[in-house]
Amino acid sequence: MYVSKHHQLTDCEAIFSLVESHPLGAWVCHAHEGLVANHIPFFLDRTRGPHGTLMGHVARANTVWRQLGSGTPSVVMFQGTQSYISPGWYPGKAEHGQVVPTWNYVVAHAHGTARVMEDRDWLLGMLHRLTDSQEARQTSPWRVGDAPVDYIERMVRGIVGIEIPIDRLEGKLKASQDEDLQDRRGTVAGLQSNPSDASLTMAALVLSAMAGDAPQS
Repeated sequence: MYVSKHHQLTDCEAIFSLVESHPLGAWVCHAHEGLVANHIPFFLDRTRGPHGTLMGHVARANTVWRQLGSGTPSVVMFQGTQSYISPGWYPGKAEHGQVVPTWNYVVAHAHGTARVMEDRDWLLGMLHRLTDSQEARQTSPWRVGDAPVDYIERMVRGIVGIEIPIDRLEGKLKASQDEDLQDRRGTVAGLQSNPSDASLTMAALVLSAMAGDAPQS
């Protein structure tokens, strides 16, 4: 991933938080038929390895797990907040006209070697952790144990685990850091005029970047 000096996101805690708040990863790997992409939710185990370990699963009917060779490189892309930025928001448009549209976004790329996990205990542990991490936001959290045991066993037989110890972690925060200050202020005003959650979140990111303290989202 190309990352200019303006858009570097190097804080590991911020990147971890991005992965955890946007766990649906775009997983791309080499397989027999070439590059294969799948979109699956991952649980990030921060405690395993210097950059953590991703844990997820695919349907047993998905042939990707059969195509993974030994040492297959993978990258999983996690997309955070993103927003179109209109040049019409820039004061520079009226002053000199030398402005163009752009796109602000925050992303994380996790690189590592994928391996297949078929052990029942590993699969159940992964399902518990993945489910609990998402259900924590619910008023009445659902637990894997709430379903009948035989039903869960049947579901487990229909999936295959994917584990990716992270060898390299990249982050990028593009929040108008390379724009003129007045145009960045115009960007904030333009984003705040749109009531969508994504626009308001991006406005907060641009403000944080202007203050020199840019958390992920």
